[in-house]
Amino acid sequence: MKTEIKDGLLGKSFLTLKDFTPDEIEYLIELSAELKSKKKNGLVGNSLQGKNIALIFEKASTRTRCAFTVAARDEGGYPEYLGINDIQLGGKESVEDTARVLGRMFDGIEFRGFEQETVEKLAKYSGVPVWNGLTDMYHPTQILADFLTVKENFGRLKGLNFTYIGDGRNNMGNSLMIGASKLGVNITIIAPASLWPQEELVEECKIFALNSGSTIKLTENIDDVKGSDVIYTDVWCSMGEEDKAQERIKLLSPFQVNTALMNKTEKETTIFMHCLPAIKGKEVTEEVFESKQSVVFDEAENRMHTIKAVMVATLGNY
Repeated sequence: MKTEIKDGLLGKSFLTLKDFTPDEIEYLIELSAELKSKKKNGLVGNSLQGKNIALIFEKASTRTRCAFTVAARDEGGYPEYLGINDIQLGGKESVEDTARVLGRMFDGIEFRGFEQETVEKLAKYSGVPVWNGLTDMYHPTQILADFLTVKENFGRLKGLNFTYIGDGRNNMGNSLMIGASKLGVNITIIAPASLWPQEELVEECKIFALNSGSTIKLTENIDDVKGSDVIYTDVWCSMGEEDKAQERIKLLSPFQVNTALMNKTEKETTIFMHCLPAIKGKEVTEEVFESKQSVVFDEAENRMHTIKAVMVATLGNY
């Protein structure tokens, strides 16, 4: 089965977890753990030897940029950073034309930016694997890192109770719901109803959940964190939404992750997660962020190992 999955992933783009089966997602998580173990033991690979990788960034980044760069170099690849002012993407040159040029020069392309349509066009026209480092709609590489971190803490994924609280309709709310429903993780999204995920995506994920045996719950009640194994939050204003800061602070302040909310889980084993960067004092208190329950920096490190797994699986010789 693993050989079949491995062969099926080669040459495939990584745009959203909706495009991947539960077995494929689990394989990527397992491969991430394997590559992480090797790196911890001082072993690096050469599965990307001779591969040139374009890293396109419309949005600033710490974890995504560093993870792709280090992961590529660990496996013998050469990453080339292309910032918003370095290429003509969507400006003087269409995305389609840029994709066809880059596809002739690079073996793989990462894109971190605004429109999901852009990364989809890059994949359609470049002819090489394209990896979504973040769009306004989805953040699939982050989800792999999140679930690797959860599995490291609990030894399993299926049947765990995962709660996301805050802005439920951003790329993290969307992607966590997809990943959880595919992998049999029960997910609760606690947010004001005006910030729930789009109904069309919720219905799609309910089908995934039906197949995996998990549940999806959308609620405005913070008491519904009871029984949660994981409490997860994100910034209240995504990049590009800074003008909505005051509105969001007023709307989301009751949904802050603080010690009182963590205690509502009634579980001593509950962990706290955040994709970072965090605005401490807003979506999460300093006390929770720095607590023993917080695994945010394990999560951040795991971006590198899971991104490496995605590149190795879709482009490498492993």
